[in-house]
Amino acid sequence: MPEHLLFTAAAPFEAACRVDLLPEGHRARRLHGHSYLARVRAAIPPGDAGFPGSEASDLHEQLAACVAPLDYRFLNDHLPHPTDENLARWVRQHLEVAGIDQVGIQSTSHSGVDLDRRENAHIWRRYVFESAHRLPNVPRGHKCGRMHGHGFEAILHANVDLGARDIGIDYDHLDEVWAPIHGELHHACLNDIAGLENPTSELIGSWIWNRVKPQLPELSWVTVYETASAGANFDGRHYRIWKELTLDSALRLSRAPEGDARRRIHGHTYTLRLHLTAPLDAVRGWALDFGDVKELFTPVFL
Repeated sequence: MPEHLLFTAAAPFEAACRVDLLPEGHRARRLHGHSYLARVRAAIPPGDAGFPGSEASDLHEQLAACVAPLDYRFLNDHLPHPTDENLARWVRQHLEVAGIDQVGIQSTSHSGVDLDRRENAHIWRRYVFESAHRLPNVPRGHKCGRMHGHGFEAILHANVDLGARDIGIDYDHLDEVWAPIHGELHHACLNDIAGLENPTSELIGSWIWNRVKPQLPELSWVTVYETASAGANFDGRHYRIWKELTLDSALRLSRAPEGDARRRIHGHTYTLRLHLTAPLDAVRGWALDFGDVKELFTPVFL
């Protein structure tokens, strides 16, 4: 499998706006503001960084410089219709970085837009449901076989290629589509819901997909967080799970310029997210057991 190395960076900015193209009476037509977060992923070409090892910090500096003109400003002075998507396109246009893979704008903790490498916009919205469940088909003694519960999170992603239009699907429409599903999942035992007799993260994702897709043809994938460090994606065909691990390590960047503090030994708390894809187990209802993933990969980080 070919290796693709992407660097990522994020930069916040505080700004006011109003979105006049929304219908009369919509709250976002009023003057308001957000604590925005811009994100970028890029395949930095060899030699473009200040020195080997500075790719991520260089990318952050470039992104921060790009959004600096928007910080503590009125966005309508910079673009006529400052929706999250149009902001992402503005950043994509003004960010002078080679190898951009994705640009995103997050206007709240639960909503945002990502532009993929083809510059298609994927609007997303995060929802929480507090539910009980148990997995009836796990091996005897497995902790997930006991009745327990989680503060689940689901994210709906919709592919919106606006073309010449200024706005397409908005967050209110996603809320309308999600509302009846939330009514079924929230404060419920998932095993009691038809189709969720074996409510793994993967099967919850496909269940949500099957409910939402007829109402939202633009749905591109569903993300389900079972815990803050584990979850699954489903795009209508493929299941992908992830498990996050952390490690606390020291390093020094010996190729940094003389006098650069990064030449000194220092440290970070790293977060590693392992993504795995596998066919769904017909009995267990999962691609892989999150516990098995953690057990298999933990020795690598010890």
